[in-house]
Amino acid sequence: MKINQLTFTRFLAAISIVIFHYGKNSFPFNNHYIDFVFKSADVCVSYFFILSGFVMLIAYGEKKEISSIEYFKNRFARIFPIYLLGIFLVFLQQLKANDVDFMGMFLNIFMLQAWFPHQVLSFNPPGWSISVELLFYIIFPFVFNNVFKNNNFKKSAIIIILFWILSQIVYQVLLNKNAEIIYISSILRYNPIMHINEFLVGNIAGYYFIKNWTTEKYNLDWVLFLVFCFLIVALKFPLGLNFHNGLLAVFFIPIILLIALNNGFITKLFNKKIFTFLGEISFGIYILQYPVYSIISSYSINKYFHIQDVTTVFYIRLIILIVICSLSYIYIEKPIQTKIKNIKAISN
Repeated sequence: MKINQLTFTRFLAAISIVIFHYGKNSFPFNNHYIDFVFKSADVCVSYFFILSGFVMLIAYGEKKEISSIEYFKNRFARIFPIYLLGIFLVFLQQLKANDVDFMGMFLNIFMLQAWFPHQVLSFNPPGWSISVELLFYIIFPFVFNNVFKNNNFKKSAIIIILFWILSQIVYQVLLNKNAEIIYISSILRYNPIMHINEFLVGNIAGYYFIKNWTTEKYNLDWVLFLVFCFLIVALKFPLGLNFHNGLLAVFFIPIILLIALNNGFITKLFNKKIFTFLGEISFGIYILQYPVYSIISSYSINKYFHIQDVTTVFYIRLIILIVICSLSYIYIEKPIQTKIKNIKAISN
C-alpha cells in the first residue's frame, strides 16, 4: 500500500528545514507574524522519524514476515546513493579548502556520527538523522516479526505508548537540567536511542491504519486544518517544552492519519504528479542542502552575479538545490532502485 498524498508532506518538511537553516532572514519567513514557525522548523526531523515508522509498517504490514536480506537491500538502495553523493560533494569542498575532516567523513560513511556527541553534526550535518534512521532499519524486522505479528495490537500499543510517555518525561527533565552542558545536551538531542520512541509510535499508527482501513474516504479538510492550527499554536507557545524528541507526535500522527484518510481538496492537491515528484526528491533536498548551499554560497552569487539581496540569494540557491535533487533522483536514485528490482527478479 502506498499513500501518495503523504509523499508531498515530506517535501514540505524538507523545505521547512532548509528554510530553518538558510532562509530565516528571507521574505516572507522573516515576517514577525510567522517567523516563529520557521525558527522551530527543525521539529520536521521528528515528523520524518514518525512518518518513517508509519510508512514502513504500511509497506510491510501485509507480509507474514520480513526477509532481512531483501529488506536491507531495499533500504540501502533507497538512501545510500544520495547520502553518499552528499558526502562526496562535501569531500570535494573540503579538499578544495585543504581541510578534510577524515574522522567525520569515516563516521558519516558508516552512518555512525549520531552515536558520538562531538561528531554528530560533522561533515554533512543533516546526515545525523540518517544515522538515527539506520537504527530504525536495524530494529524494524525484529519489532515487526515479534511485536506486530503477535496479533496482540492492544498490548503492543500500550507498551509503546507508555515507552513514548517515559521518553518524553526523561528527555524534558534531563534537557532542562543539562541544557548548558553541550555534551549531555547533544546526547539527548541526537542520540539514536532517544528517538526510537518516534519511530515506534509511527509504527503503531501505521498498524492501526492498515487494520482499520476501509475503502471509504471522508472529506477531512477542515479537521486537518484545525489540527494544523493546534500545531502552530503549540509552536508559538511551547510553554518551556522542547519538541525535538517526538512530543509533537500528538499532532503529527493525527495529521498523517487524516491526510491518509482524506478525499478532500488537500488530498487531491497533494496527489498531483508534480507534488508527488517533489515528495520523491525530498530526501535529496534534505541531505544535499548543506553541500549545495556550501558550494553555491552567498559570496559566490554576489561575486559573479552582483546579487546581494538576502531573499533573492536564498531563492536562487533553493531553485538550484531542487534542480540538482531532481536530476539526482532521475539519474541516480531511480536507476539504482530499478537495477536492484531486476536482480531480485533474476534470483526468483
